[in-house]
Amino acid sequence: MGTWGTVFSLAKQHGPKLYRELQKSGALDKGKAALQQRLGSGSAAGAGRPITGTFHDTGSRARSIEHSPQLDGQADPGEIVWTWVEFEEHNGEGKDRPVLVVGRDGKHLLGLMLSSQQHRRDDSDWESIGSGSWDNERRESFIRLDRVLDVPEAGIRREGAILSRDRFDRIANRLRAEYDWS
Repeated sequence: MGTWGTVFSLAKQHGPKLYRELQKSGALDKGKAALQQRLGSGSAAGAGRPITGTFHDTGSRARSIEHSPQLDGQADPGEIVWTWVEFEEHNGEGKDRPVLVVGRDGKHLLGLMLSSQQHRRDDSDWESIGSGSWDNERRESFIRLDRVLDVPEAGIRREGAILSRDRFDRIANRLRAEYDWS
């Protein structure tokens, strides 16, 4: 039996017992927590991919806004991109979600998160943008207006879609009217 055959034989024979012992000792949980911290809030965040964990009141990030999408591999205002967004509790958990790019601040994109949860319809901090190709199920989506996310450009998983000019302008007009954007 070769080296690998010996390794597989030992793993088959002793692996289950070793796994149970590691589980009892808490070593598996500690290892998982260390990996999640190293990878940026869990394996779903992507190996080493930066997470979106910083957000600000929209008024404090006011700037000029214009619709200028170009599907060229770099995110531009008017594009919806997917990125890992940490939950507000900053507990190391989050989810991969669509974000509308509305501007830039150095190496960070400024984004507004999307949700397909219908209870957002009655919340004044959210605006419906209808459905689009960013959602595989074509559900109605809502954009959160009162919180701007700092999205590391390297944290983008993919470009999702271009938001139409009229829908983008509706969001931009609310940012101008309610949060002093120009």
